[in-house]
Amino acid sequence: MRMQAYESMMIINAALEDQQIEEEVTKFKTLIETHGGSITHLDKWGRKRLAYMIDKHKTGFYVVYRFNAETKFITEFERLLRLDESIIRFITIKLEKNALEYFADQAAFIPAEAATAAVVEPVKESVKEPAVEPEAEAVEEVDVKGDEPATEEVE
Repeated sequence: MRMQAYESMMIINAALEDQQIEEEVTKFKTLIETHGGSITHLDKWGRKRLAYMIDKHKTGFYVVYRFNAETKFITEFERLLRLDESIIRFITIKLEKNALEYFADQAAFIPAEAATAAVVEPVKESVKEPAVEPEAEAVEEVDVKGDEPATEEVE
């Protein structure tokens, strides 16, 4: 059979613990690889709030797989996704030539280390305080007893 490029996004039940979610991710990754496919990109988006409730779930853990596989495998892959109770929703699409070129261009611009690290350190900016001229600046003081402010010249 002929290998095609696919992208599959799935929403995993966010009520599961992190270890259980990681097991689900690796389960489908190994499923693809054992059926002769190859993972080209795996992106874990993490827990996100859903736009609307799906099966009484308000949040989900998003995972995107980009992989090459035979066309006959996709029906079996989607059947297993439907049967898995921890998968809230999924979609699998066939990537066309334009999409593959786009992803190849994006990968060329982002070094592999930067894409996997995804840690951005905050930039410290130096803040210059405005210079205050010591010449006759009016300072307003409130009289403790009264209600009238006293104005003095500061030198």
